[in-house]
Amino acid sequence: MNDKIKVVIDAGHGGTDPGAVGNDLKEKDITLMISKYMLERFKELGIPATLIRSSDETISPTERVKRVLDAYGNDPNVIVISNHINSAATQGAQGAEVIYALRNDSTLARNILKNLGNAGQITRSYYQKRLPSDQTKDYYFIMRNTGNTQPVLIEYGFINNKTDIQRVVNNYKKYVNAVVDAVVETFNINTNTYTVKAGDSLWSIAQKFNTTVNDLKRLNNLNSNIITIGQVLKIPNSNDNTGNYVVKSGDTLWSIANKYNTTVNDLKRLNNLTSDQLSIGQTLKIPTSGDISESNIYTVKAGDSLWSIAQQFNVSVDDIKQLNNLKNNIITIGQMLKIPNSSNSGVGRVYIVQKGDSLWSIAQKYNTTVDNLRRINNLTSDVLTIGQKLFV
Repeated sequence: MNDKIKVVIDAGHGGTDPGAVGNDLKEKDITLMISKYMLERFKELGIPATLIRSSDETISPTERVKRVLDAYGNDPNVIVISNHINSAATQGAQGAEVIYALRNDSTLARNILKNLGNAGQITRSYYQKRLPSDQTKDYYFIMRNTGNTQPVLIEYGFINNKTDIQRVVNNYKKYVNAVVDAVVETFNINTNTYTVKAGDSLWSIAQKFNTTVNDLKRLNNLNSNIITIGQVLKIPNSNDNTGNYVVKSGDTLWSIANKYNTTVNDLKRLNNLTSDQLSIGQTLKIPTSGDISESNIYTVKAGDSLWSIAQQFNVSVDDIKQLNNLKNNIITIGQMLKIPNSSNSGVGRVYIVQKGDSLWSIAQKYNTTVDNLRRINNLTSDVLTIGQKLFV
């Protein structure tokens, strides 16, 4: 059993670098689609995983390698999966390939290719590729410069072969599942499973493991509620669903709230907490959609002003304006305003963009996500300017 494995997912290319192009498709878009779903799958299994890019972002090779090594450290228990789409001079080329680093053995690459074949994709080969100018080094920088990690580069199909690329686009979730299963099998990762018994239903199993029927169906790629005796089902990790969370060293209510897309106030209310103090090993209930209060949204009424609303919720006018991207103090009846948590308002809420910053680096610094930063700041792109103020 190996529960130390962590996964870094690299969506190849991005931004001004489209990668391979063909049949009105761009490699960067397909790899991002594949990588986002792959992140979901690993997290559903309780395997630590992170994305190198979560949007159409231009990343230099140096920055890409830095993000790989910054994610979980320079460690052989870190698996780097670099997702790509192939292209060839000849129209007939088709199928998947897997390249692995000179420092690693072929087991993971071989298992990935085998599983892709079992999932219905044509398979070509798994191999290593050396730098022509120095045969002791890997050809690809994602292998050559990523320390002691275990990287694999997966080419899912050929973008200039219409049949092949359509097969990839139509079946990418099956192919991602094949890759994820290969990682689990190769490193004997302990995942929660349950063998269906007589009298079981998805509903009864969901109740037993404090999850939902929809989560069970999604995790097991079920298209209906029909299950059979002896069928082995993967069970979502309890810490990744609406259930309980066991406090770990370094946790705060704020970091837990951000992890589960809820609020400090909702966590405190649901767990009857009178302070923000936590203890290691403490079990917290995580709010479900039905538990989450509407206290963070306020609908403007006749006679309201930003000042009176700020006083009501014990926050500042500036906090409300920043959170709602307001340029002035004018509000209208019926307007819906996001209200900052009073425990988090003030110092530390605003970050001024510095030279070299990206949404990804800021998200890492403040233990949040790029998507959260975009949402809370009403950003429509990942472009930042020096001196720009961000709500974090």
